[in-house]
Amino acid sequence: VFINAGIMLGYVSNLAFSKFPLKLGWRFMLGVGSVPSVLLAIGVLAMPESPRWLVIQGRLGEAKRVLDKTSDSPSEAALRLEEIKEAAGIPADCHDDVVQVSRKTSHGSGVWKELLIRPTPAVRRVMIAAMGIHFFQQATGIDAVVLFSPRIFKTAGLKTDHQQLLATVAVGVVKTSFILVATFLIDRVGRRPLLLTSVGGMILSLAALGTSLTIIDHTEKKVTWALVLSITTVMTYVATFSIGAGPITWVYTSEIFPLRLRSQGSSMAVVVNRVTSGVISMTFLLLSKAMTTGGAFYLFGGIATVAWVFFYTFLPETQGRSLEDMDELFSGFRWRDSKSKPKNNKNSSSNPQVEIGPNKLRA
Repeated sequence: VFINAGIMLGYVSNLAFSKFPLKLGWRFMLGVGSVPSVLLAIGVLAMPESPRWLVIQGRLGEAKRVLDKTSDSPSEAALRLEEIKEAAGIPADCHDDVVQVSRKTSHGSGVWKELLIRPTPAVRRVMIAAMGIHFFQQATGIDAVVLFSPRIFKTAGLKTDHQQLLATVAVGVVKTSFILVATFLIDRVGRRPLLLTSVGGMILSLAALGTSLTIIDHTEKKVTWALVLSITTVMTYVATFSIGAGPITWVYTSEIFPLRLRSQGSSMAVVVNRVTSGVISMTFLLLSKAMTTGGAFYLFGGIATVAWVFFYTFLPETQGRSLEDMDELFSGFRWRDSKSKPKNNKNSSSNPQVEIGPNKLRA
């Protein structure tokens, strides 16, 4: 929500500064970004260290103090600390403030071996699911729309800079609004149905956008209906992205990794996300020149179609699954069996802390 609110504020500030003289406007557009950056840098100084990292380093007392500050109750803080200790291989009856941990545990060497060299079938499928969902989130072209909306609207037929920036502000408003909608739907509808519906909407939007831009590109006179369709499908695309593929990518990744593998596994998935984003951002203009802007969105639509098939095949529903259910889900494709249902476990939650393999946590 806050990431998209920041994007929307960036669009609004660009619209405001566009009224300045050219030699000042672009400087203010770039310079205003330093304000939240400074605030973030100040905030980081007051940010506590991760309790998981503190436990792995043997600093249990510091981890307990952080959890006491960030948990709703002392009992929740104690439960979270016990889970982290168990995942780190520290005995539950150890209550010292500082303990000695092996170099293998504190430096995560065993984690990398389990993730990359000798993963269990379940861990391998978790990695495929996490890296796949992060790859497809970006490969379907969302950052091309976020970064190059004015150029897309110019191609569609909006002539003035003010019109293009105003339409871009509308993109930010729609994107942020539908992220808020997703927060209400994600635990009611479930991750998998919402994700598949989201990507399905993206496929249709990208196909329609590619078609309208292609028609505009091959017609000399103004085609009003194609202009309206282009603007509408851009809004529909960011809306459908924001109700599913946008937020669910991050929620899903946080749910499927075992606690002992979460830091490194999530980091690898985010690397895939950011590298893919960079590739899309740097190649969009080249794609538009080589195959037209409409052709570029046809390509993104094709990638979105592959993404839908991947999500349908490899991503099981995680909502309401217990720890044992999650282990079973990623041990094979038995979750595709219609008879496979979540166990009625009162300790199950919509955001379980999953542990796969020999060190599985118990609810």
